[in-house]
Amino acid sequence: MVRPRRIVLVRHGESEGNADDTVYERAPDHALGLTEAGLRQAEETGVWLRETFGRESVSVYVSPYRRTHETFHAFALDPELVRVREEPRLREQDWGNWQDHDDVRLQKEYRDAYGHFFYRFAQGESGADVYDRVGAFLESLHRSFEAPDHPENVLLVTHGLTMRLFCMRWFHWTVAEFESLSNPGNGESRTLLLGEDGRYTLDRPFKRWRTPEPYGITG
Repeated sequence: MVRPRRIVLVRHGESEGNADDTVYERAPDHALGLTEAGLRQAEETGVWLRETFGRESVSVYVSPYRRTHETFHAFALDPELVRVREEPRLREQDWGNWQDHDDVRLQKEYRDAYGHFFYRFAQGESGADVYDRVGAFLESLHRSFEAPDHPENVLLVTHGLTMRLFCMRWFHWTVAEFESLSNPGNGESRTLLLGEDGRYTLDRPFKRWRTPEPYGITG
């Protein structure tokens, strides 16, 4: 089994929906592109990625959303070094169909009170649903490591909630730990680094907006 040296997770740059949440009433979530600021964020992240990967090979998985595809293209990675696949399981949490602005704001308030992991949008998914499909993707990812020519790096171009849930699943964090963490900013990354002991560690933690609730399994 060839385990990659790095597994890099990147959140897309600022999208039209990040800049103006009323746009969801007029356009599907998956069709929203990057703003000019989001494109600059992606280009800046691309500079760092090219320096980080050097001439090493990279296996890339991209969420099927327009903003993640545009983010990846802005990285300007050497096409001779990357193997790219669209991966629907890395998509954003589904809110379902067209969105009524006032209704979505109300549901977000409910979610904040109920908990981001368990609350399910009326026509969409809960965080737990996203966790399940991220877990299914991880099974596929681990099987890919069995290929003798697997690239030295893995890059996931995805969404903030999905990044947190990927790390929750990988590091076996509790729901309480997940609930205490904030999303990374647009264009931000987190990297799982392979150590000499064969274990991965996170290059830097997610910011916390509160202390985890003291219940459940802790170790």
